[in-house]
Amino acid sequence: MRHLILFVLFSLMISEFSYAQKSDGGLFVEPMLTYEMGETKTDYPAPFGSSDGEIQGYGAGVRLGIHIFEAIFLGADARYGRFDIENDDPDYSTDATGYNYGPVLGFQVPTTLGIRVWASYIMGGEMDMDESNNVDLKLNNASGYRIGGGIKLAIVSLNLEYQKISYDEAELDGNSIFTGSRSNLDADIDSYIFSVSFPFAI
Repeated sequence: MRHLILFVLFSLMISEFSYAQKSDGGLFVEPMLTYEMGETKTDYPAPFGSSDGEIQGYGAGVRLGIHIFEAIFLGADARYGRFDIENDDPDYSTDATGYNYGPVLGFQVPTTLGIRVWASYIMGGEMDMDESNNVDLKLNNASGYRIGGGIKLAIVSLNLEYQKISYDEAELDGNSIFTGSRSNLDADIDSYIFSVSFPFAI
């Protein structure tokens, strides 16, 4: 029985590979559901220094672009999420929504069971935090990168990514002592993203 299962899997891999070699490529779309967790570091305007925090939350995203022989894919990668943020100094806990976008380039084994790797350049985005402890913060001008890998099982891909985003502009409102500050506040987020995605070749 085990040998029969292995034979069937091997036959599927060969047939998928043969089909991919004959295919000219085309469009692809890949919706996804994400869970993100990581650390934040915020540098406030002088003389207040910096503070550390943690971030976690759920989101959704999509990749859209072209593929070549189902082995190389190139396109756009957009993400949106809702997060919980805990910060140590000033001490506050808040919810936030954020998005980012940029190009992605990846490679995958064009079989039913295949390994995938990719890299994204983050060229824009925002993180808007709800007011907490008189701090109302919105981070702008996101930039950074995301690298990841996954295992494709038929039409489902299980993925793990590392993401680093920097924001070089901020808007601060409310009754905070930082109110009105712009461009003098920098924030970095280092996080890991677990996702389930559904890559479809069109």
